[in-house]
Amino acid sequence: MSAVSCSTASSSGGCGIRFQSKTFASSAKTHSPNLIRIATNSQSDRFSIHRLELLHGTRKVRGSSIRMALVDERQSTSKYFAEPPRILAYDLVQGALVKWRWKDDKSVPDTPTAVLLHGILGSGKNWGTFARRLAHEFPTWQFLLVDLRCHGDSASLKKRGPHSVATTASDVLKLVGQLRLTPRVLVGHSFGGKVVLSMVEQAAKPLPRPVRAWVLDATPGKVRAGGDGEDHPRELISFLRKLPKVVLSKREVLKALINEGFSNDVAQWVITNLRPTGPSASSFSWTFDLDGIAELYQSYEDTNLWNFVENLPRGVHVNFLKAERSLHRWALKDLQRIHAAEELASEEGGGVEMHVLEDAGHWVHTDNPDGLFRILSSSFQVLRA
Repeated sequence: MSAVSCSTASSSGGCGIRFQSKTFASSAKTHSPNLIRIATNSQSDRFSIHRLELLHGTRKVRGSSIRMALVDERQSTSKYFAEPPRILAYDLVQGALVKWRWKDDKSVPDTPTAVLLHGILGSGKNWGTFARRLAHEFPTWQFLLVDLRCHGDSASLKKRGPHSVATTASDVLKLVGQLRLTPRVLVGHSFGGKVVLSMVEQAAKPLPRPVRAWVLDATPGKVRAGGDGEDHPRELISFLRKLPKVVLSKREVLKALINEGFSNDVAQWVITNLRPTGPSASSFSWTFDLDGIAELYQSYEDTNLWNFVENLPRGVHVNFLKAERSLHRWALKDLQRIHAAEELASEEGGGVEMHVLEDAGHWVHTDNPDGLFRILSSSFQVLRA
C-alpha cells in the first residue's frame, strides 16, 4: 500500500510526502490498496500543494508503478505553490485497480467512490481497517475517510459556526467538489449518519444519481441515547471539557473516566484521541475541539430529517441499519415510520430499506465487522464498476 502524507507538523509550511509499503493479510489472492493521506497544515502556514494526483503506471511490471503529478497549480514567487482553500483532512483508500486520469481526460471513466463518515468524538481513521477490506474486495473502488469539523486533523482548521449537522454536511460536499469526486455510496455512523442524510438533502451536485446512503445505528429524528448503565455521549463530552487541555499521561485520563462511571471500552477508545504535545511524549492534548463537538452533538439531537426521508427524490436509496444490542436508540415509532417510508419510496422511485446487524452494539464496525461487511457489500456489488 502506498501512502502520501501532507503533515500538519511541517516546519517549512509545505507538505511532507512519503511512500510506505504495507501488506494486508489474507489467505486468498488479493490486490493491495493504495492509501493517500492528506492532513492539514497549521493555520500559520501560507502555502501548500494545490492538488495531488497519482497516475498508475503499467501493470505489466512486477508490483505497481506510481507517478505523482501536480495539476491546476498556480506558480508563486516562492518555491511552494499557492495554497488552495483547506476544507477537511482525509484519507483516500484505493483499490489496486483504480485508474487515475488527468482532470480533463474523458477517456477514463470516473472512479466509483464511497464516502465513510465517523461519529461524535471519532475520526476518519476509525474506518481505516474496514475501508482497506472493502478496497481488497472491490479493487476498482476508492474510499474517502474524512475527519469531520472539530475532529481529528480537521480540528486545527477553525471553522465558522454554527457547528451543526447541516454545516458539517456542507463541509464534506465542498471537499468532494474540490477533489472532483462523484460518490456513489455514502456511509455514516451515528452522528455521521445524519450528516449523510443532510448531504443528500442539500446536494444535487456533486452527488450523482443513483446514490446509496447508509445510516448506521441512527434515526432521522429524535436521538435516544444512554439508557440505564449506558455511556451517554452528552455526559461524556461534558466530563471531557472539565479535564485539563494538557495531561501528563493517558493512564490518568483512563482512570478518571472509569472512576466517573464510563465503561472501560469507551474510556480506552476516548484516550486514542490524545496526542503527544512534543517529541518527548511527556504530556498529551486532545486532537479534537470539545467546545465545537458539544455544539455538534446538540445539533445531532435537535436535527430532524424525517421529512426528507419520507419524501426522497427519485434515484436516492437510503439504508438504515440498527444494531441488535442498541435498543435504547430505537423506538417502536421510529421502526414503524421507516417501514412506512419503505413502501412510499418504492412507489415514488426512491428507496428506503431497514437492516438489523446481529451481535453488535452501537460500535457496529468493531462489534461485528464481518456482518457489517456482508450487508454493505450489496451496494458495491450492485454498483460494481
